[in-house]
Amino acid sequence: MILVAGADEVGLGSAAYYVYSAAVILNPERPIEGLKDSKKILPKRRQSLSEEIKEKALAWSVATADLEEIEALNVRNAALLAMKRAVEGLSIRPDAVLVDGTLVPDLSIPAQAIIKGDETVDCISAASIIAKVARDEAMIECHHLYPQYGFNAHKGYMTATHLAALLEHGPCPIHRRTYAPIRKIIEERGGG
Repeated sequence: MILVAGADEVGLGSAAYYVYSAAVILNPERPIEGLKDSKKILPKRRQSLSEEIKEKALAWSVATADLEEIEALNVRNAALLAMKRAVEGLSIRPDAVLVDGTLVPDLSIPAQAIIKGDETVDCISAASIIAKVARDEAMIECHHLYPQYGFNAHKGYMTATHLAALLEHGPCPIHRRTYAPIRKIIEERGGG
C-alpha cells in the first residue's frame, strides 16, 4: 500500500500568533464522512471531525512555526517550515505528500502542491481540519491572556473588531510585528 500524507497550514493570513500545520495519513479501511475545507465546516462539527481523524488515521501530526520564525523567515516560509515539521513528525513515513496550495515544503520525499486541495483531497482536508482546530484552541488560550482583543472570535484575523481593539490598545506580544497593518499601528503610536 502506498502511504500518502496530506498537509495543510492555517493562520497564514492572521495578524497574530503562530502558524499551525498538520499532516495526516488516512486509513482507507476506516473512512471518515464529511471531509472538506476546514473553513467550510461549523466549529462544533470541525471539532468532532478532528477527534475522529485522530482516532481513525494511520498517523497524524500537528506542528507550528512561532512568532520569531514568522518575523525572520516571513509568514509563507514559516508556514512551509511548520508543514515540514508536521510531515516529519508523523509516526509513519509516507511515500508521498500532497499539500494544499501552490508551494511545497522542502522534504526528502516526493511532494505535490494541489490548488484547493483542502476541498478535493481527503487527506489534505483532514490535515486542514486538525490544524484549524489546534490553532483555534490556541487562540482561545490567547484570548484568556489578552481578552481585550477578542481572539476567541476572530482568531487573530484582521476584522473590524480586531482593528478597533488594536487602535485602542496597540499590539500585544502575540501580534505579528512585521504584518503591514500591525507595523503601521506601531509606527503611528511611535513604537519601533
